Amino acid sequence: MDFSKLPAILTPDLGLLFWMLLAFLVIFYVLAKFAFPAIVGMVDKRNKYIDESLKKAHEASERLENIRQEGEAILQEAREKQAQILKEAAETREAIVEKAQGKAREESARLLEDAKAQIEGEKRNAIRDIRTQVAELSVQIAEKVLREKLSSDASQMEMIDRLLDEISVDNKKE
Repeated sequence: MDFSKLPAILTPDLGLLFWMLLAFLVIFYVLAKFAFPAIVGMVDKRNKYIDESLKKAHEASERLENIRQEGEAILQEAREKQAQILKEAAETREAIVEKAQGKAREESARLLEDAKAQIEGEKRNAIRDIRTQVAELSVQIAEKVLREKLSSDASQMEMIDRLLDEISVDNKKE
């Protein structure tokens, strides 16, 4: 292949290659001395930052998981306490209802006994009043009958004699 017929830009001469190589080496040296360490430092710094961010994200994820588990545990505990409180409330309600029913039974029994006693007292008073009225009526009837029978002196004397005879007979029997 003949390189002589190629354009000059593609076939540089030896002097140009030397200066290009020299310029390249100077630039490479400056870059290696100043730019590469800065770039590598920034890449390392960025790498560390990314690693720390990943580590923090992992820790945050673990904390979030722990918080979620704690939240679920607290929620479960709250549900258990709610169930226990509801159970205690039901037991308390049942105890109060039972106590109220017992008091109501006692009160009704007491009221029933009081009513029976009151009825018995009223019954005795009524019987006493009836007996008193019967006795008064009997005395009034007897008085009227005796007045009728003893309206004459002879019948009075006859009654007195008869009563005296009965009294003397009763005394002798005793």
